[in-house]
Amino acid sequence: MSERIYFTKGHGTENDFVLLEDPEGLLALDAAAAVALADRRAGIGGDGVIRAVRTRSADIDAPVDAPEWFMDYRNADGSIAEMCGNGVRVLAAYLRRAGHVSEDRFALWTRAGARTVEILEEPSTPGGDWSVRVGMGRSTLTPAARSVLVDGHRLEAADVDMGNPHAVAFLPEGLGLGDLDLTRRPPAVDPAPAEGTNIELVTPCGTRHVAMRVHERGVGETRSCGTGVAAVGVAAALRAGDDSREPWTVDVPGGRLQVGWSADGEVLLTGPARLVAEGTTLV
Repeated sequence: MSERIYFTKGHGTENDFVLLEDPEGLLALDAAAAVALADRRAGIGGDGVIRAVRTRSADIDAPVDAPEWFMDYRNADGSIAEMCGNGVRVLAAYLRRAGHVSEDRFALWTRAGARTVEILEEPSTPGGDWSVRVGMGRSTLTPAARSVLVDGHRLEAADVDMGNPHAVAFLPEGLGLGDLDLTRRPPAVDPAPAEGTNIELVTPCGTRHVAMRVHERGVGETRSCGTGVAAVGVAAALRAGDDSREPWTVDVPGGRLQVGWSADGEVLLTGPARLVAEGTTLV
């Protein structure tokens, strides 16, 4: 028997999500349900599914002082992800619009721990962009950890941990992002980590400015990846020998984000979030 549930559709730089409000933890968001909802032909469609549930009602390991709301996130293939930088901005905008939070600055619980979000600007019209800054935690970078194999090229890649894993590879001079076919021959990493990894392919654009494409584990190529953008900002600054902590601009196919650092070294991700539709569906 099908169950009627309410959903909201949102995106951050065109990295899109189906968002379900479930304060008391009554919905069963298992892998099969996530796959059905994220299906772009037979479902609502999205790169992932976010369940907004109160942390105390979620069946998760969380400290007693954890933030009130938990981001239960699944990729389009139903697999669980620790964190999603674009998704957490969309969730922050949703909770603020729904009246579940009134502060400009508040924390959310994720499988990568607490993440502080800050509403910088609300849209002037319905369906407009929110501007949201997210504290992404601290990064861990291991240079030349593995190779990325993409479209006949073998590129040196750094491992960057942003609460979830990333392999960041910079393209050599003369090879552009548009030259790569990621559909016919998806990129791979060598050696391949058992838990998989997200893959970012990067090219310089100017001073503290890069562009990237991303192949997300459990999804494939997406228009954007928030944690991936953060990982690229970290790797780009290190590669350039830039320890100024001035923000970097990162262009993705779906838009533009900024990566900065707090005074104590936390990585900050700033960008838009947009809530575009709401309705009911049967699962």
